[in-house]
Amino acid sequence: MHASFTINASVRMRICKSIVLTLACTMIISASAQNAGKANGIRTEVIAQNLDHPWAVAFIDSKRMLVTERSGNLRVVQAGSPPSAPITGLPRIDAGGQGGLLDVITDSKFASNRTIYFCYSEEANAKTGDNGNSTALASARLSDDSKRLEQVKVLFSQQPKFNSRAHFGCRIVENTDGTLFLTLGDRFSRMQDAQTLNTHHGKIVRINKDGSIPSDNPFVGKAGALPEIWSIGHRNGQGATLGPDGQLWTHEHGPQGGDEINKPQAGKNYGWPAITYGENYGGGKIGEGQTSKAGMEQALHQWTPSIAPSGMAFLRSDKYGKAWQGNLFVGSLKFRYLARLELKDGKVVREERLLQGIEQRIRDVRVGPDGLLYVLTDEGRGQLLRLLPTQ
Repeated sequence: MHASFTINASVRMRICKSIVLTLACTMIISASAQNAGKANGIRTEVIAQNLDHPWAVAFIDSKRMLVTERSGNLRVVQAGSPPSAPITGLPRIDAGGQGGLLDVITDSKFASNRTIYFCYSEEANAKTGDNGNSTALASARLSDDSKRLEQVKVLFSQQPKFNSRAHFGCRIVENTDGTLFLTLGDRFSRMQDAQTLNTHHGKIVRINKDGSIPSDNPFVGKAGALPEIWSIGHRNGQGATLGPDGQLWTHEHGPQGGDEINKPQAGKNYGWPAITYGENYGGGKIGEGQTSKAGMEQALHQWTPSIAPSGMAFLRSDKYGKAWQGNLFVGSLKFRYLARLELKDGKVVREERLLQGIEQRIRDVRVGPDGLLYVLTDEGRGQLLRLLPTQ
């Protein structure tokens, strides 16, 4: 009897130790998970998860957002609910590689017209001609129940189409004058086209919301030039926004080094591939290996080594304190962080790396109606995160 009691007491002691150890480990793991989202006065809140390589987020009201999935789905998400079923009515999307359903924005008058704009990789067909695919921009009305797209209209198709799964660009910005900017990649192996005026490869274009060409575009009426072109010499722009100055700001992927931030001006040449701070993959200079050339613009900022930038937003609110107000935020796909960039006289003077603990590729960065930052992570089970100040 006494022996039996001794064994049971021993077992109980081991069980107690196991419980204590388990509770301690659980507390450590919980604290680690929480602290992974905490850095420099912020913590992360998961708004949506299990998204299939989400690419862009756009706000349709104070609580609900549209999220694109590169595989070709558009969903409504909001905190506390799973993502909606895919919205119907999208055009055919040629998803594969870097292509698919990419950027989405809401019209500045969305509350009254429910208009959205989205860009995607469009395959060639009897109507578009050529072969391969290219970036297309479309408008649509989101139905009153937010379950389908109505009045879908393709406003622009990049020409020529080309067989490639890379460098679609595809960030949309509504300008202060109501026109639309769209970044367009060089399609990777067509990089020399970025210096031409008779293709859309490696360009930024500007169109009206009905797809027509603004009469004050810089190359309107110039022989041999496509009238949609706003600026040339770009590689693969995957971030674009209007700055506090009301001007267009963009960033683009360099090759191996030389990721750039630019403020594209009408008719100007941003150099790719004639000038770059990057080099060929695996090493070796690109072209003549020059970093400057007469008639070509220098970047406002460049990253070497490349961070693979994606998403771009200026923070206008003071929700995180005055020090962050007016800062530029850019996601890094390669190094999996959110860059906070302090600016002075239009130049980057300091960079801070945030969210390194989440260890996910950051694809998009937006500021919500609540004045808070939202980021999308480009993963097979991607997340939409809201950044909350800890103070």
